[in-house]
Amino acid sequence: MGPRLSFEQYRSIDLFFFSLMTFFSELVINLAASRWFPDQLYTVSAAAALTAIVMVRWKGYAAIPGTLGGLALCIALGASPSQYLIYCIGNLFGLAGLIFLKLAGEKKIRESAFWTICYGICTLLLMQSGRAVMALALGNGFREALAFYATDSLSLIFTAVILWIARRLDGILEDQKEYLERLHAQTEEET
Repeated sequence: MGPRLSFEQYRSIDLFFFSLMTFFSELVINLAASRWFPDQLYTVSAAAALTAIVMVRWKGYAAIPGTLGGLALCIALGASPSQYLIYCIGNLFGLAGLIFLKLAGEKKIRESAFWTICYGICTLLLMQSGRAVMALALGNGFREALAFYATDSLSLIFTAVILWIARRLDGILEDQKEYLERLHAQTEEET
């Protein structure tokens, strides 16, 4: 038997890959949208869905992919310094989804499609609210703040679908410590 990963190494690798997925999905989506569909008012984002998954898996460490999602969007669109603040810090408001996780219960969210979708939509709306709050704090008008909800409305569907699929895959939408303990117990039973 080869060397085993420590829990910290496993978490680092898992966070690395989810952060990479978030960063590159946002980068590619926004580069494609800006080049192929520059006149479209609507955008699509995977950042809320991936951040919501990481929140279930690693709780507050979801700040990493959340921030990287905002960073990738800003890089792709050639954002101004204030837009970097709006998206990177605004996305961190999605971490308030941890309250939703606690109140609704992770098991209920994982086992019920309805609660999974509500959790994903809550995370997205919190991110959009964070962007709106940051925009207002940086001197943008109310109309610009509302645009974060309107232009990103297609992401509601995108987030719901990604989380609906994630809940159906074993261990994806599950606290990873509990998941590893469950796998260990299954392995012990088999041997």
